[in-house]
Order: sequence, then C-alpha cells, then structure tokens
Amino acid sequence: MIKVAINGINGKMGKVLSAAVRNQEDMELVCGFDIFDDGNNGCPVYKAPKDCPEKLDVVIDFSHPALFEGVVEYGLSTKTPLVIATTGLSPEQKEKMVEASKEIAVFHSANMSLGVNLLIDLVKQAAQVLYGNFDIEIIEKHHNQKIDAPSGTALMIADEISDSLSDSMQYVYDRHSVRKKREKAEIGIHAVRGGTIVGEHEVLFAGKDEMISITHTATSKEIFATGGVRAARFIASKTCGYYSMKDVISNQ
Repeated sequence: MIKVAINGINGKMGKVLSAAVRNQEDMELVCGFDIFDDGNNGCPVYKAPKDCPEKLDVVIDFSHPALFEGVVEYGLSTKTPLVIATTGLSPEQKEKMVEASKEIAVFHSANMSLGVNLLIDLVKQAAQVLYGNFDIEIIEKHHNQKIDAPSGTALMIADEISDSLSDSMQYVYDRHSVRKKREKAEIGIHAVRGGTIVGEHEVLFAGKDEMISITHTATSKEIFATGGVRAARFIASKTCGYYSMKDVISNQ
C-alpha cells in the first residue's frame, strides 16, 4: 500500500486529488498539509509538512510556490519522494528541486495531464518540420481565479519547442508595447483569463496561406488528479532522481 500525503489538501485541486487517491486500491491517503482544516477530510491535516509524524511513501503538491520550501525540506529530511505539480515556481525553486533530486526522488511537471504531454510531443515534431516557414504562437486560457500568467504549461510547451530547434528562441508576451514586425525566432505567448475555464492550450503554426493548430482542452480538474496519482505510483519506489511525465509515458 502506497502511503500518500497531499500538500494543499483543502484547495480546489487538493479536494479533487483526495478523491482520486481514495479511489486507488493500492493507495492510502494518510494525511494532508494545509493551514485550513474544516475537519471533513477523513484524515489528519497538519499546518506544515514538518508537523507530520506519520511515515509516508510520497507527498503530492498541487499548492502554491510559497509552500514549496517546506515540502522540499520535509522530503529531504525524511527521504520521502515528492510529486511537484505547483506552477509559478521561480528559477531558484526549480534549481532547488534539481539539487534535491540528488538525494531523493522528485517528479516535476507543470501539467499532469497525459494529453498535454502528448500534445508537447506532437508540437515538437511539428516545429522541427515547420519552423522557418511558419510562425509559432501559444494561446492559453484559464479561469478568472488563476493567479500566474502565462500558465506554467504554456511556458513548458514553449521551452520544449525551443529545445527542439537549433535557433535561440525569444518569448514575446505583450506585442502592443513593441511596434515592429515579428521576428522569425519568436514564440508568442498569450494568456486569457475568464469565467470557469479549466484549461485550454493551443499551439498555432501560421504560415503563408495556411495555419495548423494543435489544441488540448481540459473540461475538469480530474485529469490532473489522475496524472498526479499516476506520478505518485511511478515515483514511490524510486530512491533518487529527477523525473517528469516523459518517464511515465515511456513506461506505458
């Protein structure tokens, strides 16, 4: 039985993830971490990971960058594998994950959806074929409560496209402030916030007299919880190393 804790258990994503973990025959939701506890979680909730006395096999974190350090410190002090799905992490925090992975197993992805990660593979292939004759734009849409913009997923897509090309790509976020023609080595990234949109990411390749659009649309948060569970199962038996959804997909 894989013993799981959820950081941010009382957040919207935390509640969806709790239900997903409880539905797994090989997992037990041992506890959660959250500054708020309504007493309806069916398991202990500690204000911080350091307060947890239970032995865990994995911690899943879908919370907030401000809570990141506490999760990593707990993982390092107890040698517990971590699944980090929090977006908006700083470069320094990402580097801290990489350093921690030398001592413990760390699974990191800005998007836990299997579909999004397959989309990334498709757009990388498309970029390698089309770049030079097609301009690349990324449009992401999310609900009006999302704080970070552009989304971590949009940046992840842009990074993967950039890494697949020989040119050094420039990310352009706001064109109205720059009055000049578009450069070839640009990736435009645009954020839309409104209503209750769960998440949509479109990669547009715009060429002469033709366009190719590859889109992923999420209609519920359950797809991210499913990915989080898959990641937790994958990493629970690992002792150290830095992993992503690429590793899960390759093991399908």
